[in-house]
Amino acid sequence: MNKRKVNEDEILDALSFLKGIEQAGIRELQRFGIFSLIPKNQFITMEGDSCQFFSFVLSGKIKVYKTAENGREITLYRLEKGQSCILTASCILSNKKFPAISFSEEAVGVISIPSPLFLEWVGKYDFWRNYVFNLLSERLSAIISVVEEIAFRNVDIRLAQHLINITNVNKDEIKTTHQLIAGDIGTSREVVSRLLKDFEEEGILILSRGSIKIIDYPSLNAKLKKV
Repeated sequence: MNKRKVNEDEILDALSFLKGIEQAGIRELQRFGIFSLIPKNQFITMEGDSCQFFSFVLSGKIKVYKTAENGREITLYRLEKGQSCILTASCILSNKKFPAISFSEEAVGVISIPSPLFLEWVGKYDFWRNYVFNLLSERLSAIISVVEEIAFRNVDIRLAQHLINITNVNKDEIKTTHQLIAGDIGTSREVVSRLLKDFEEEGILILSRGSIKIIDYPSLNAKLKKV
């Protein structure tokens, strides 16, 4: 993991909430913040780890997920440029262990500050206190949405919605695996494979090794109207 100090331009480019705040806060972030480059496909934090640092993502993508004893995964959320982890913030505030796993899906650049500084800033700076409270509110809502999806929507509907969501970013062809999709929608790889095969037989998509090509969006959208 490569580490170095960060400059003000890097900070403001990634962290828009800092624009217009008192310079003292930015100077402290420059002074204490450390830039780290994490390679792709690396475990960053494991369940039960202590939260010694609080980090902002400058580039790349991090997946935060839980794993059951049977190996089943559920993706809680992903972190991209300008974002930070609610679970880390919660752990620092409550002095608890990290309750999930974080993993770099791409090479990731982060700015990190020590957890004691995180706590000091909560009492010292209004901008920081507001940021932390907004983070807790927004990410908590996202996690509740994940729980509602798993608890109340059929798996085929969740799969259809997930395919629509990721094709909005990646266009018609999706580079992924059945295992990754299973983790994202909270089910098993076998269930995803079976449903994707059903979708293929219905003429909605074409399956290839490591990719899925959507060919009938109206039929895929119709899945969302299923009662």
